[in-house]
Amino acid sequence: MFVEPYQLRLMTEADVPSILQIENIAYPFPWTEGNLRDCLKSNYYACVLEDSSDMCGYALMSMAAGEAHVLNICIHPAQQGKGLGRALLHSLEQTARANKVEMLLLEVRASNTRAIKLYESMGFNELGCRENYYPNHNGREDALVLARQLI
Repeated sequence: MFVEPYQLRLMTEADVPSILQIENIAYPFPWTEGNLRDCLKSNYYACVLEDSSDMCGYALMSMAAGEAHVLNICIHPAQQGKGLGRALLHSLEQTARANKVEMLLLEVRASNTRAIKLYESMGFNELGCRENYYPNHNGREDALVLARQLI
């Protein structure tokens, strides 16, 4: 799926410092080291995307009872706009299918129109809204719950 110079591999504990750097650049409310380490300890599917010299992005997904929940997809801001987020999400979908997942779910900030367009273009539909789900500079922000049926 990924062409040179990009490669996808499983995330390790040693990747956490690099992921935290990307988190802090990409998001005003980044995940914490504890969040990332807890995902690894829980054996969630976790992968990183690299080019020939640096980490470009990563993704985390939980899978259970026929459902997969995309917990985080992040592409370094300097690498955005190259289709890497789309390719990473496609890779998550392939992993979910290989694990007999029937439905892929995620939450997205209601204000993140760029991500919403990506998800909709990949077949996700809105299931509902989680009010005051995400922190923002004015208090809290709603999350849209999106889903894609895989089977």
